[in-house]
Amino acid sequence: MDIRTLQKPLKAGYREDPASSRITLTATGVQGDAPVSCSVDLGRAIQAAEAHPGVGGPGGAACSGDMLLAALAACAQITCQMVAAAMEVPVEGVAVTVEGDLDLQGTLGTRRDVPVGFEEIRVRFDLDAPDADPEALAALQEKTERYCVVMQTLAARPRLATSWS
Repeated sequence: MDIRTLQKPLKAGYREDPASSRITLTATGVQGDAPVSCSVDLGRAIQAAEAHPGVGGPGGAACSGDMLLAALAACAQITCQMVAAAMEVPVEGVAVTVEGDLDLQGTLGTRRDVPVGFEEIRVRFDLDAPDADPEALAALQEKTERYCVVMQTLAARPRLATSWS
């Protein structure tokens, strides 16, 4: 697949009409049968979700933390693959593993001095690229990290607005 050819008309369209590049993605949570589960409608797929067993969930489906890490892994994986293809870096394979550490005492409110949420997230890229030169790999790393939407979103802490009705 030629990524540059695929993206060329998109980039041209966005340059001609910058407003056309702005999109809104939506995910809607819908109550499940129990207070520890829900489904998340992504518009193109529905994902089952449950509370983590460490906070009383059954553990049969992904928890929200799993989904956050999965979103980062998917974004980093696809971004790396697309950047490598666009740069013509000879990558035979890439796998991205994301791990995150959190203390559930913050989530359960048993200790006010423990933050709610991930304290650290680690992203590991395992590349099989024996024919790629070090400069190309360094550029692949820099561009992958720069253009990974989820990674940049987590790093930049976007504005977050809530509303209740």
